[in-house]
Amino acid sequence: MKKHLLLMLFCGLFIALSAQTETLTSPDGKLTVKIDGSSGQLQYSVYTTDNPAPFLEPSVIGLELDDCSVLGRNPKVVKKERKSVNQEVIAPFYRKSKIKDQYNELKISFKGNYQVIFRVYNSGVAYRFVTTFKDSIIVRHETAEFNFSEGSSMGDLNGTKALIPYVNRKPAIDGDFSEQYCTSFENTYVDTFLRDMAGDRLAFLPMLVSQNYHADGAYFSGLKIRFAVITEADLHDYPGMYLKHTEGNSMIGYFAPLPKKWEQGGHNNLQYVVKERHDYIAKTAGTRTFPWRVIAITTEDKDLADNDLVYLLAEPSKVADISWIKPGKVAWDWWNNWNIWGVDFKAGINNETYKYYIDFAADKGIEYVILDEGWAVNKQADLFQVVPEINLPMLVKYAESKGVGIVLWAGYAAMDKEMERVCKHYSEMGVKGFKVDFMDRDDQIVVNFYERMAAMAAKYHLFIDFHGAYKPTGLSRTYPNVLNYEGVFGLEQCKWADSKTDMVKYEVTIPFIRMLAGPMDFTQGAMRNGAYWCYFPSWNEPMSQGTRCRQLAEYMVFDAPFAMLCDAPTAYMQEPECTEFIAKVPTVWDETRILDGRVGEFIVSAKRKGDTWYIGAITDWNARTVEIDLKALGITSGTVTMFVDGPNAHRKGVDYQKKTVAVPADGKLKVELAPGGGAAITVQ
Repeated sequence: MKKHLLLMLFCGLFIALSAQTETLTSPDGKLTVKIDGSSGQLQYSVYTTDNPAPFLEPSVIGLELDDCSVLGRNPKVVKKERKSVNQEVIAPFYRKSKIKDQYNELKISFKGNYQVIFRVYNSGVAYRFVTTFKDSIIVRHETAEFNFSEGSSMGDLNGTKALIPYVNRKPAIDGDFSEQYCTSFENTYVDTFLRDMAGDRLAFLPMLVSQNYHADGAYFSGLKIRFAVITEADLHDYPGMYLKHTEGNSMIGYFAPLPKKWEQGGHNNLQYVVKERHDYIAKTAGTRTFPWRVIAITTEDKDLADNDLVYLLAEPSKVADISWIKPGKVAWDWWNNWNIWGVDFKAGINNETYKYYIDFAADKGIEYVILDEGWAVNKQADLFQVVPEINLPMLVKYAESKGVGIVLWAGYAAMDKEMERVCKHYSEMGVKGFKVDFMDRDDQIVVNFYERMAAMAAKYHLFIDFHGAYKPTGLSRTYPNVLNYEGVFGLEQCKWADSKTDMVKYEVTIPFIRMLAGPMDFTQGAMRNGAYWCYFPSWNEPMSQGTRCRQLAEYMVFDAPFAMLCDAPTAYMQEPECTEFIAKVPTVWDETRILDGRVGEFIVSAKRKGDTWYIGAITDWNARTVEIDLKALGITSGTVTMFVDGPNAHRKGVDYQKKTVAVPADGKLKVELAPGGGAAITVQ
């Protein structure tokens, strides 16, 4: 009888705790998460102090395992632990050298060998599952709901909008999303009310949701816009998350099932094409942490472009010695189609052309030259079969004698087949890194490839630039030799994208969304610049949209520790002022401040290296004047060197002026930006 009574009391304690709502608030008190399991499902909601309505209404979370158990269903609390952290994180090869890491955390342990950890920062909310099973587990499905409210109870609001990066594949038929799980993660954004999000297309991350608009889409001035960027961090041995619309303002996480059968194929036989998948998303260790689900939150657009949550939530570095990792800029061959001129040899994939690139890089102080696709025999997926026109050991030694490093492009399948042999061979030859391309998936197998690739490259002192890649999830913190990622609708699109493609608007959108996840290899630096109505696609002689100064400014606006110079050496040599500026701009920084900006309209970024501030400003197709408060950067004297749009830049994109002026007495620097324009400023 006593034993039965004790059991009843014990179970009653579980039930009482599961029904209790837990509250966790940010250090500044402006963000609150409420966690509740009383409905029989573990769920959370998010509130902000600037608006009485919830930002995120109760949203269910859970993990369904192979034994039919669901972590988060009928949750029984065993233990609760709270802590507050206020520390500084050292961040090598990042947009700032140190990051403030301040948050409040609640760890809830549940009956059934699992925990859920919630963290609330001043800049957002994150949660993750933790399991402590002895044996390996199969995860059939993860529930990750995002149920946004309309933002207000006011009748004239229709509330919640989104900028949606759909997977660029055919819509699902009868709920079959299998084709959409193969994607390059490159697309522009669809601007729509969240309720109108397509239900037959997946969106990849990061994705922006904003709130407090009239039914016609105009901003409601009675309340601040609330912005949320949804993404994930610390992704290991688990598939990446997509978002799918369900109803109203609600979305749910979707995950690629684990591949069961695949074959080599795809682009030039360099990919693995999935033929069959399991009916679950991951088979993994029973004791582990799962990825952080991240919601960056703010009422100021500009804060999104300087949000550090993904980096902070990532696993700390596994590379003890990082002294060999050297970020920098790279002369790139593929975008300009090896189009050099005024030489006495035929340009192309051959020794003479690459020596020309190396000579250019050495002369201008560019750290690297990349040999993109074409140096290895096509369609063989064998990185030891070098085309006869290339003497790779000779080129590596020639570059080394000039103080330039060689980087090699590599396809996914070719690298995966003989990863260690490839890394060992080319490291011993003197190659400095690889640009690894065409993964085009983020299921568990490919996610694991990223980490194996990063670890193997680190072992042989090689750095990595991932292309054909999903968004960053913090791997650059765990393996600092991972310097850059694509996963962006980059400048390469201008080789083929028609005039309806608005790259200018996209370029003033991605700093607030895609770049929040981490660095991006956008590959700016074009010397042919198409003003409004003047742009046209060209494979052989591509141009950018917007002005010359825009291209210069993007070296400060975009985060890229390994930054491409996309145009031909000959083009740069004909533009010595612009080339000198690009060559001197750092790629990693001591400090970053976003001075002003609005999503899809403009941005002004200030970045400091040592005692020098570099400021980049770009705008959409609307001309505008930006006022830069130099005093806010601690600058009261000195010299300002400015590359600004010329008086005819609105019709001839290459038109620019270089000016040198003293810091104004009031510290206010006014800069005129042409339509699609920009400004690149150095203050010393």
